[in-house]
Amino acid sequence: MNLLSEAQIVAGNRVTLLKNGEEFFPALIAAIDSAAYEVRLETYIFRDDASGTRIAASLTRAAQRGARVHVLIDGVGSGRTSPLFFESMRTAGVSVLVYRPESDYFNFRSSRLRRTHRKIGLIDGKVGFVGGINLIDDLTESLSEFPRYDYAVRIEGPVLADIYLETERLWRLVTWRKFKRPEKSGPLPHFSKIVPTPTPGGTKVIFAIRDNFRHRRDIERAYLRAINGARREILLTSPYFLPGRHFRRALMQAAKRNVSVTLLLQGRADHVLLQEATRALYTQLLGAGVTIFEYHKSMLHGKIAVVDNSWSTIGSSNLDPFSLLLNREANVMVIDEAFAVALRSSVMQEIAVNAEKLDPAQWQKRRWGARVRSWFAYGFTRWVSGLLGLGRRRD
Repeated sequence: MNLLSEAQIVAGNRVTLLKNGEEFFPALIAAIDSAAYEVRLETYIFRDDASGTRIAASLTRAAQRGARVHVLIDGVGSGRTSPLFFESMRTAGVSVLVYRPESDYFNFRSSRLRRTHRKIGLIDGKVGFVGGINLIDDLTESLSEFPRYDYAVRIEGPVLADIYLETERLWRLVTWRKFKRPEKSGPLPHFSKIVPTPTPGGTKVIFAIRDNFRHRRDIERAYLRAINGARREILLTSPYFLPGRHFRRALMQAAKRNVSVTLLLQGRADHVLLQEATRALYTQLLGAGVTIFEYHKSMLHGKIAVVDNSWSTIGSSNLDPFSLLLNREANVMVIDEAFAVALRSSVMQEIAVNAEKLDPAQWQKRRWGARVRSWFAYGFTRWVSGLLGLGRRRD
């Protein structure tokens, strides 16, 4: 399968799968505590709860050791966190910037919805993290007594150079927007020497972003290439699933050529309107042979895909208009059979125990009121997308 341009693939990396904050937070804190030069952290939500406080303490320790610590948070995602929480980090020497601070609640311009939704960590150019996990307790807003279901990866290897350049670019951009003189951050000392050389036989990785400039559709195109090239199986997990026609058609065409297509979507919804809009698509997808499960144990937040046990992706990008057309997002595409098999096994285990399979015949028998509610939600969501200018691109 020719899924991606050879120029985008970086070989020789080591990638470790991390499930939920239970695995992610200790790995992140350990990496920060080892920092000698620099820590870069981007997140949509940074909450002042137990997990966030532990990470903040680790960032503070790094700054006090003399490491340069950059933290970029989103103005909406982290808007509920006390300003004193971030001010205490600044006092300790941590540089904290806010992407599009939310100050005018009566601002209805579409630009207000352009957020940074990325979850990235980079320590000394030696260790990196990319995924969907925010800096918030697993049980906070999990919609049940069980932890939120999510994934991230820990990365070592030369692909970290791509991650470094992108985090540096966004940091400088936000600095300029705040009418400040950019820090003379520049590259890390001997950055090229800090990044490990490729490991023979190591994992091939692509770091892909979505922005509103040069990379508007990179993540979506990567998904579509993988789906269109699938020969045996597509396993896709997304908490917010409302892709455009091209994406849905690609999934249905894959099912029609006897590819097993399985979607794991939210059963417990934190945004009920979007969930209802998603359910308006079920009849068409089920009719085309797509298998749909809804996750009911807790809040599903993981954004992953596995294709043919050879290609997989983990990151921050949902498959809805906000992630595909507005937000800044970051995913990694991993081309490695062992990693894909491990990720697929993890997801299939959750499906077997904690998800409900939808029966196409039973779905057709839904009550009239439920159908109207779903189609109203779908129509309203599409109308809002058009109002915001999201519908002007090719769909």
